[in-house]
Amino acid sequence: MSGKISPSIMCADFRHLEDDIRILEQVGVEYLHFDIMDGSFVPNFTLGPDLMKSIREITSIPFDIHLMIQHPENHITLFDIRPGDLVSVHQESTVHLQRVLQKIKDMGGKAAVALNPATPIYNAEEVLDDIAAVLIMTVNPGFAGQKLVPAALKKIAHMKRYLHEYGYDHIEIEVDGNVSYENAIKMREAGADIFVAGTSSLFIKGKDILESALQLRNCI
Repeated sequence: MSGKISPSIMCADFRHLEDDIRILEQVGVEYLHFDIMDGSFVPNFTLGPDLMKSIREITSIPFDIHLMIQHPENHITLFDIRPGDLVSVHQESTVHLQRVLQKIKDMGGKAAVALNPATPIYNAEEVLDDIAAVLIMTVNPGFAGQKLVPAALKKIAHMKRYLHEYGYDHIEIEVDGNVSYENAIKMREAGADIFVAGTSSLFIKGKDILESALQLRNCI
């Protein structure tokens, strides 16, 4: 099975967003990735429900919603989660992780737990029955254009072995952060399944998005 591409809308040129989404449809990307940041859990503000609603009107590509917000249980209903959507909640952002994951599933979405670079993989152990994916942050969340955290590749491989050992091979591993062509190959070899594509591989200034997407597809 080939890897899946989830273009990071945060990194797109909003002046040409609809045209670019049409190209991404042509390539057959599996998701559109939305980074939702609240300025508290991470030191940045990005995107929101209104933009997502507008994009729903122009494409049927499922959404990959990455909630980088404190207490997501208080805001989850704002995001119009639909069947086929993947919704990631940070283990570090709530003391009610299982409850939030169950709410996502009740709304029809596929639930995922996100782990920051320094968060051990075993922190997801008690919710493995509740999730469809684990999002491994390969940079510290908050800003695009960062360098890969050196231990990230080892962590992906460790998670792959961990899921296999406990009988959860169906849980996909998503990676987010400095997914360059070179890193994507290494991430795929380590066990990654879903690749969040931003300024390192897809939305590269001066490069055609179709060409970039096809190159990334070949890498994974």
